[in-house]
Amino acid sequence: MKNIAGLMKQAQQMQQKMADMQARLEAAEMEGVAGAGLVRVVLSGKGALKSVKIDPKLIDPAETEMLEDLIIAAHADAKARLDAMMEAETKNAMGGLPLPPGLKLPF
Repeated sequence: MKNIAGLMKQAQQMQQKMADMQARLEAAEMEGVAGAGLVRVVLSGKGALKSVKIDPKLIDPAETEMLEDLIIAAHADAKARLDAMMEAETKNAMGGLPLPPGLKLPF
C-alpha cells in the first residue's frame, strides 16, 4: 500500500508539471525568420500565426512569388523552433521518464 501512495503522489506531481508546462507553452511566442531576416513571423505556443513582418525592400510586385515563399519558410522555421521547445519542455516535465517511441502528447 505504501508503494501505491508513492505512485499516486508521483502521478499528481507529474500532472502538476504538465499543467505548468501547458501554461508556459500557451504564453510562449516563437519567431521564425527567412531571407536573412527580411521576413519574420511569430507563432503562439500553440502554433497560431500571430504576426508577419516584411522588410519594405521586398514589397515589389515583380517579387510576389519570392515573398510568398519566404513567408512560408519563416513560418516553417518558427514551427520547427516551437516544436523543439515543446519537446524540451515535455522532457523536463516528465522528469526524464521516457515516452514510448512515436508517442506524442496532445497540446
